[in-house]
Amino acid sequence: MTSAGDDNQVDQLVARAHAAQADFEAAGSQARYDRAAQAAAWAIMEPARNRQLAELAVSATGLGNVPDKITKNHRKTLGLMRDIAEAQTFGILSDDAATGITEIARPLGVIGAVVPSTNPAATPANNVINALKCGNAIILSPSPKGVGCCEMLLEFIHAEFDKIGENRDLVQMIPPPGTKADTQRLLELADLAVVTGSQDNVRRAYSSGTPAVGVGAGNVTVIVDETADLAAAAQKIAASKTFDNSTSCSSENALVVVDSVYDAFIAALAAEGGALVPAAKAPGIIAKLWPGGHLNRDVIAKDADVLIDRLGLAGTVPDDTKFIVVETDGIGPEHPLSGEKLSLVAALYRARDYDDAVAITARVLAHQGAGHSIGLHTADAERPVALGRHIPTCRVIVNQAHCFATGGAFTNGMPFSLSMGCGSWGGNSIDDNLHWRHFMQRTKVIRPIPAREPALDDIFGAYWAEVGK
Repeated sequence: MTSAGDDNQVDQLVARAHAAQADFEAAGSQARYDRAAQAAAWAIMEPARNRQLAELAVSATGLGNVPDKITKNHRKTLGLMRDIAEAQTFGILSDDAATGITEIARPLGVIGAVVPSTNPAATPANNVINALKCGNAIILSPSPKGVGCCEMLLEFIHAEFDKIGENRDLVQMIPPPGTKADTQRLLELADLAVVTGSQDNVRRAYSSGTPAVGVGAGNVTVIVDETADLAAAAQKIAASKTFDNSTSCSSENALVVVDSVYDAFIAALAAEGGALVPAAKAPGIIAKLWPGGHLNRDVIAKDADVLIDRLGLAGTVPDDTKFIVVETDGIGPEHPLSGEKLSLVAALYRARDYDDAVAITARVLAHQGAGHSIGLHTADAERPVALGRHIPTCRVIVNQAHCFATGGAFTNGMPFSLSMGCGSWGGNSIDDNLHWRHFMQRTKVIRPIPAREPALDDIFGAYWAEVGK
C-alpha cells in the first residue's frame, strides 16, 4: 500500500505539473511548443552533456558502452526532431466545409512516463520531447539504476528552460528513492501513462485506470533465406547485435538460417566476429547464462571479453570475437535460448527450407516477442509481404540492421522512437512506434450540413441482385 506521505509527494508533483501545463496550453502557440521541445533536445544532444549522460548511464547501470550510448542519444534525438519539425500540434488542424467538421489540436495534460535502465537518457528524452511538442507536462519515473541519469537529464533540460523562460515544472521526476507505490500513484493520477520496460510495469499501467500506452516484449527473430546476400546480411546482423552491447529490445535474439546457405552464412558471420558454439556445448552456455533459472546479471549487456570469460569460452573462440551464436533447435519455456537474452548471445536455428524457417520463427514468437518485429534477409520481393500477412508481428524489417531500423532510421520511413508498440499480439494498445501523435488529442467542432441519406437500393441493390431480399 502507498503511504499518505508517498501519496502527498506524488500528488504534489502532479498538481504542480497540472498548473504548469494549464499555463503552457493557455498561453501556448506552435512556436512555444516547438521551442520547449528544442530546448529538451539540445539538453541531451549538446556533445559535452551527451557524453556525461552516456558515461553516467554505463557506470550506474552497468549496461551497454559509452560510444554507442553517445551515438544513440544523438541519432535518436536528431531523428525525432526531424520527424516533428513540421508537425502541427497547436491550433486548427483542419476545417472541412464538406463535412462541416473543424479539428483542433489539444494536449493530453500530464504524462506519467516509466522509463527503463537500458536507455536511461535516450528514452526519457524522447518522451519529454514528444510531450512538450504537443503541449503537455511530463513526470518521469526512472528505474532505480537510472535515477542519477534522469536527474542529470532534468538538470540539463531545466538549464535550457531557464534560457528561454520556460516553466521547470513542465518536466519533473519522482525524486529518489522512488518506489513501486510512487510509480503506481503517478500512473493513477496522470492523464496518460507511457511505459517502456518490464512487462510488469506495462501491466500496471494498463490496470491503473489511466489511458495507457505500453510496449511489448522484444525477442527479435531474423530469417536468412537462400536468396540473401550473405556477406551483407552478416555485416548488418553483427552491427545490430553488438550495438550498445545488445541493450536494445530490437537486437537480434534468434537467427533462423535456411539449410542450403547455412555453412556459407556461418563463415560470413565469422568474418564479422560472430563465433559459433555448436549444439553439443549449448547446455554449458545455458547453465552459465541462466544460473538458478535467472538471467545472469554479470553478462547482461556486457562487453564481449567479459561475456566470453563469464561463459567459460576463453581460448575456445577467436580472439576477435564480438558476439556468439549458439546452435539449438529448442523453443519454449524449457529452452531459454529461444527467449530474449539482453546480451551478445544469439540462438541459431537451422531450417530445412524457407517454409520451415517461417514455421520456426512463428514458434519462437508464440513463445516470446509476438507483435514486436522480425527481420528477413532476402532477394525475394514477395516474401516480406507474405510474412506481414501471416506472422504475428507489427514490423517486418527487410535487409537492414534490425536494431537501427526498427526504431526509425534515416534510411527508412519509420518514426524515430525507443518504444515499439506490439498490437494485440503483444497485449498493447498501439501497433506503431511510439511517436508524437500518441501525445496529442483532437477536439472536433461539428456543424450541420445538407443531408446525405442514401436510398436502401444504393446500399443493398447489389446484395439483393445476388442473393435476393
